Order: sequence, then C-alpha cells, then structure tokens
Amino acid sequence: MHAIWSILIEFLFRLTGGMAFAMGITPARWVSSGFFRVHLWVLMGLQTFAALVIYSHREAYDAHWQGRGWMLVTLAVLSAVTSYVGAVIWMYEANRAGKIAIGLVSLLSAAGSLLISWPGSTVASNASTIQSLAQWMMAGDWLPGALVLGSVVTAMLLGHWYLNSPGMRMEPLQRLLLLIAIALVFRAVWSGVSLGLELNARGASAESIRTSFWLFLTLRWLAGIIGPAAMTWLTYLTLKIPNTQSATGILYAAVILVFIGELTARLMGATTLFPM
Repeated sequence: MHAIWSILIEFLFRLTGGMAFAMGITPARWVSSGFFRVHLWVLMGLQTFAALVIYSHREAYDAHWQGRGWMLVTLAVLSAVTSYVGAVIWMYEANRAGKIAIGLVSLLSAAGSLLISWPGSTVASNASTIQSLAQWMMAGDWLPGALVLGSVVTAMLLGHWYLNSPGMRMEPLQRLLLLIAIALVFRAVWSGVSLGLELNARGASAESIRTSFWLFLTLRWLAGIIGPAAMTWLTYLTLKIPNTQSATGILYAAVILVFIGELTARLMGATTLFPM
C-alpha cells in the first residue's frame, strides 16, 4: 500500500523508533534528565498522531493485511503510553528505568514499521525470486531509514539542549554525529544495492526509464544522503571550535534534507520494486 497516509504512518514509526534508539545510546551521566523527559513527550505526540491516522484508515489496513490495522493501532498506543510513563520516570531521575522505557518505545516502533512493510505470505509464496527479494528489501528498509531519521533529529534536539545546559560535555553530541555517519553509510549501501537491483530488473537500460525517475533519484541522494553527510562533517568541524549554537543550526538544515530525502524515497517506492 502506497497511499500518502500509509507513507506518513510508516514515516512516524521510523522517526519514533530511530529517535528512541539515539536517545537510548545517549549517556545520561553527561546529559540532564530533562532532555529525555521532554523528548519522550515528543515521541508520545508522534505515536498519538500515528494511532489516530491508523484508526481513521483501519478498514483499508484490515482489508489488505487481514486485521493488521488494529495491531498497528495497538502498537502505536502502547508506544505513546510507554513514552508518557518514561517521561514520568525521568522526572524522578531514575536513569536505568528511564532507559528501559526508551528501549521499549524503540522496540514497539520497530515492530510497527516491520508490520507495515512485512510481505504477505500469500504474495511471497507466489512471487518470483526477484519479486521475493524486492519484498524482503522493502521490509528491511525501515532499519536504515529509522537510523538516519532518528540520529539526525536527536542530534539536532541535543544541540538545542546545550542552550539550556551550556555546561554539558561535547561527547554526547559527538557520539550522535558518529551514529549519523554510520547510519548514512548504511543507508547509502542499502540504497545503492537496491538501485542496482532495480536497474537490473528493468534491463539496466537508461532509455527504458523515465526522466522523472532520474530526477527524483537525484533529489533522493542529494537531499537524503550526500547533503546530510556534508552537514555532519561541517557540524563536526564546528564543534571543534567549539560552537554548539552554530552546530545546531547546521543540524536543523540536515533534518530538513533528511526529511526530504526519506519521503522522496518512500514516494519512489510506489513505482519501484526495490526501496530507493
């Protein structure tokens, strides 16, 4: 299913799961508890929105995926509730329990992403080898997408938090920059392999592919991979000054680019066998 609302729901699950993972690896001993509390509220809002969108389109999900609509609603609600409980836990600065709550939010969101993209058993059993491979590549695409979205957004939010706590150490933000770099390499490899398989499936003939495909593909790579990589390097250099305010501004731009790149990739997925 490639309706706009379906892409939105998948985007919300990926963003929530990626942010929760990035928050989970951020050391609480170097970052004030308020950062985790406030941004768990953000995750709660994202999953509440996702639950409402899923509920309003549950019949379409149920017809296509045999009851998965209610399962997705349940996962989104559980993720929102867990985010709220986690925020309350961080109010009392119970770091270990708070990290467990963040981990549960990440797992619930990952389950939602997988449930949306998981290939149906009847379709997979009747599919050719290339179609089956494409289905599994589409199903696994949530992981690099979630890591890129979550790492960049969380780094931007953490950079903004330095304005509230200017005495924080640089190591947490530097760790998130490393996560961004790893996520972008992972995303580039995954998308590059998928592109090669897509071209092979189409006959690898440039003449057989519309110009619009190449235009959207260029936007996808420039905005979603190359641009954020350049922004990450600029942020790293800025932190060596150090200037967290300027670094946060660069990360704001990276967030916009990543959003454009990932949404373009999902829109392209409506007309391609493999994820872009």
